[in-house]
Amino acid sequence: MSKQNKSERLEQLHQLKEKSLHGGGEKRIEDQHNKGKLTARERLEILLDRNSFLEVDALVEHRSYDFGLEKQKILGDGVVTGTGTIDGRLVFVFSQDFTVFGGSLSEAHAEKICKIMDMALKVGAPVIGLNDSGGARIQEGVVSLGGYADIFLRNTLASGVIPQISAIMGPCAGGAVYSPAITDFTFMVKNTSYMFVTGPNVVKTVTHEDVSFENLGGAITHATKSGVAHFACENEGECLLAIRKLVSFLPSNNLDDTPLLKSKDDPNRSDEKLNFIVPENPNKPYDMKEVIKVIVDDSDFFEVHQLYAQNIIVGFARLGGRSVGIIANQPSVLAGVLDNDSSMKGARFVRFCDAFSIPILVLEDVPGFLPGTDQEWRGIIKNGAKLLYAFCEATVPKVTVITRKAYGGAYDVMNSKHIRGDFNFAWPTAEIAVMGPQGAVEIIFKKEIEKAEDKQKAIAEKVDEYRTKFANPYIAAARGYLDDIIEPRETRSRLIKVFQILENKVDSNPKKKHGNIPL
Repeated sequence: MSKQNKSERLEQLHQLKEKSLHGGGEKRIEDQHNKGKLTARERLEILLDRNSFLEVDALVEHRSYDFGLEKQKILGDGVVTGTGTIDGRLVFVFSQDFTVFGGSLSEAHAEKICKIMDMALKVGAPVIGLNDSGGARIQEGVVSLGGYADIFLRNTLASGVIPQISAIMGPCAGGAVYSPAITDFTFMVKNTSYMFVTGPNVVKTVTHEDVSFENLGGAITHATKSGVAHFACENEGECLLAIRKLVSFLPSNNLDDTPLLKSKDDPNRSDEKLNFIVPENPNKPYDMKEVIKVIVDDSDFFEVHQLYAQNIIVGFARLGGRSVGIIANQPSVLAGVLDNDSSMKGARFVRFCDAFSIPILVLEDVPGFLPGTDQEWRGIIKNGAKLLYAFCEATVPKVTVITRKAYGGAYDVMNSKHIRGDFNFAWPTAEIAVMGPQGAVEIIFKKEIEKAEDKQKAIAEKVDEYRTKFANPYIAAARGYLDDIIEPRETRSRLIKVFQILENKVDSNPKKKHGNIPL
């Protein structure tokens, strides 16, 4: 081959590579920007470390010849795929390109996604999908639907093996929603992204409800009502940076360790604030997030599902530089009671942490399960059992601190010693009992109270008596249900020590294919 021919071929390659960078063309890129959205490649520039992106399948084209598609072939076919790094750690990515056929999924498009998912599973690295698609490419019919199913299967097989993160950066409708739903965490962007199985027009036809895209499936809807979205971000840049932060807490796969980051925060630091944070009045709320921020490294708590079921708090932090998953009751919302939504939220988070060997810290202040017909009819029995099942099943290091109330079945559920809690502590303010003093007194001393001349005085006296005898942690400690009662200000140093002790913990469940969690 002559030097001239080689130059021509290199020039052809350069032209094709350059062409592939422009997706559907400048006009469609401009339209994307006018909607307040970034392009597929611009998103990857923010998500990944500078100059770390290695693209694969940039020259792929669709193979359809129906409905004139053979005249509309665009390099990459609507999705940018490849690898990169986040803080120097390998990740696999796909970023759908709305400027090419509206980001619609074709056979070739699906094959590109499946290829990088297969590669990620082989090498043990997270997969991050940036979704911005009009759905299945209608012109390809069942071939496109088959492509979605190929992706769903890989999502399922990869679950619990490598972290999977989805960001909804635009439309995500119909069958496309099930891939993000299977993944571990879903991010959405306010006002520019939405998810639903059937859109507003179909809803209006079938149910006669008139609803907007945003109210039906926008970021706030899914972050507050359905719980489908774990994060609702103000804009795409915030969303992509939040993904980077989430990845910093996670191992690359289920056999890897979580990243150990050095912190200048003294592991033996104590804080007098904790000694006085629980109010004297047992019915007065306080903010458990304040407790978390005092305990963890550098007051850095990355909350998950912040807007959903706010009576329970879940998220990631570090203790002594190592990642921990935190599940905490929130006394300032519904008194921290467990209900259907909070039970499911907590259960899913516990199972994620267990799958990826992330130690679990439980901060407990729970008055029980929320009563009422709505809760019972919506399945509080099975949903509460999900949280119980998740804690029982988990074999990672599990540490509980009871700050105040631990009543009834909720005491058992929130990682009690009886369900394999490794270290269980309580503050002196803890109240561990079958139920609250008022309810207990009205049952135990019912006849005495009925005979009393001053019923309110009799109740008050018995409540004080019950609280003295039972609303404290010492009976539980005497039986070994608590490993120690600790001064609140010492909580951080004690937790760091016990998690270090548990670092090489090995526990197992009976041999089985899998359990049958009460779904």
